[in-house]
Amino acid sequence: MIPSLCRLILFKWWKWKTEITLPVQKKCILAIAPHTSNMDFIIGILYSRAVGLKANFLMKKEWFFWPLGILMRRLGGIPVYRNKKMSLTDQLAEYARKCETFQLAITPEGTRSRVEEWKKGFYYIAYKAEIPIMLFGLDFKNKQIVCTKEVHPNGDYDAQIIEIKNYFRHFEGRHPEKFSVGTI
Repeated sequence: MIPSLCRLILFKWWKWKTEITLPVQKKCILAIAPHTSNMDFIIGILYSRAVGLKANFLMKKEWFFWPLGILMRRLGGIPVYRNKKMSLTDQLAEYARKCETFQLAITPEGTRSRVEEWKKGFYYIAYKAEIPIMLFGLDFKNKQIVCTKEVHPNGDYDAQIIEIKNYFRHFEGRHPEKFSVGTI
């Protein structure tokens, strides 16, 4: 019932479409951009439930207060404690290597605000775990979710982040003024 309801809302009522040319891997990072509003999260949850995707996601710990925290965890949320000096990328990469299935949705910008430099964690989790990064674009202008490319991290972050940013540069977020791929 939940998948049918999510398909009804996202595809029938809201008129979103998809252009997904790659199968989602059993183990992967789902890099999702642009991230310019909380509506991105709602679109992502509706899409994942509509197609049966069980991806987890990272979110700052402040969203995990009671009772919202129960819902966030149930949806697959993993709280991020930014003030702790621990290597979350190492922990997640190790967990990914041990699991049979690992799908983690991450926004490379790391925030809804405009930034010129993206976070590197999504890349290094994938690199350390030896899993691909699937690139999912949210295009609010065309009401489309697009995934036509995946990147296999080889350790050359500087070269591969240019490839990733070039993929995302043409997507228009809900608030386009808040999205930047920075200098390429």
